[in-house]
Amino acid sequence: MIENKIDSTNKISAYIHIPFCEHICYYCDFNKVFLEGQPVDEYIQALLKEMQLTKERFPSKEMETIYIGGGTPTSLSADQLAVLLEGVRKILPFDPKNEFTVEANPGDLTQEKLHVMKEYGVNRLSMGVQTFDDQLLKKIGRKHTAEDVYQTMKFLEKENFSNVSIDLIYALPGQTLEGFRDTLARAIELDLPHYSLYSLILENKTMFMNWVRQGRLQLPDQEVEAQMFEETITAMEKGGRHQYEVSNFALKGQESQHNLVYWNNEHYYGFGAGASGYLGHTRYRNHGPIQHYLKPLRNGELPTVETEILTMNNQMEEQLFLGLRKKDGVSKQQFKEKFGVAIEQVYEQVIPQLIERGLLLDNGHYLQLTEQGLFVGNDVFEAFLLDEK
Repeated sequence: MIENKIDSTNKISAYIHIPFCEHICYYCDFNKVFLEGQPVDEYIQALLKEMQLTKERFPSKEMETIYIGGGTPTSLSADQLAVLLEGVRKILPFDPKNEFTVEANPGDLTQEKLHVMKEYGVNRLSMGVQTFDDQLLKKIGRKHTAEDVYQTMKFLEKENFSNVSIDLIYALPGQTLEGFRDTLARAIELDLPHYSLYSLILENKTMFMNWVRQGRLQLPDQEVEAQMFEETITAMEKGGRHQYEVSNFALKGQESQHNLVYWNNEHYYGFGAGASGYLGHTRYRNHGPIQHYLKPLRNGELPTVETEILTMNNQMEEQLFLGLRKKDGVSKQQFKEKFGVAIEQVYEQVIPQLIERGLLLDNGHYLQLTEQGLFVGNDVFEAFLLDEK
């Protein structure tokens, strides 16, 4: 049970999870299932019911951002998308000027689906490209090709839909520095407003992790991975996309507003199987398996499986972990307004130590990671862990 009510005068965001995929990628550990044979229509109705129940218990005046992710939201049919999006717009009050993102895969976006999305106010697409190397795409279990990416971009241009972000993954098995440079150059040539680049993280229960344990996969070494990250920053800056968060690059004014909700440690609903949310001082997570998610909703109950009420120390730690991922860093004034105490007072020993080590910068208004700090972010974050009194 989520205990803390949110302030109904505050804006809030929503993450909506579609767990269905037509194909499962070898590195993915997100909550997902093969689309075929799944109760997709019932799932959409359950999602809308969860939104209704949650809004009744935790009302908010207006949505800040909406993000539909997965899985693969565009694996839904155009009719199913229409039912979902119409319900979302009825239940979650939303200003059309705000950011409304849907994730899509290259090659599976039809004109009909795009028209449905535009009709219900979707104004941003996030596409999982991962790499422009067709051999690597096969190796990681993606079903699209580099040509599919180009065809989808041409189609979006023709449809006058320009607010598109793409995700790339680097340090993939067998990926060379030369191969990565080619992908980076081809991505920047697309001239998009936003790019996200993540290094491959081996997650438990994925095909990749099993193969690494069996010695069947060779990953680039850490020096090569660090160079890929460094060259990404240089190439993006040269291409006019500034790094506003560790893994994200954008034209000025085109930063992902939804992702900034997470990094600014603001509130959001998490709807759908396996989704997480943050309301009041409580982080919560829904049941992951689809039938486990549907069962409570059939009985008019929320599908929450886990809640954590954050202590003041937890909240301050999260403000630092999340905020320091942003290039701007953590606002000292905002910290004091939120917690009633100066950040220097809470971390009176940690901050000077990290500054001395060249990992942290204090410009008077913000605490920021230095260039060196960016490469060892986790070490910096750990230093801000507080002992519970």
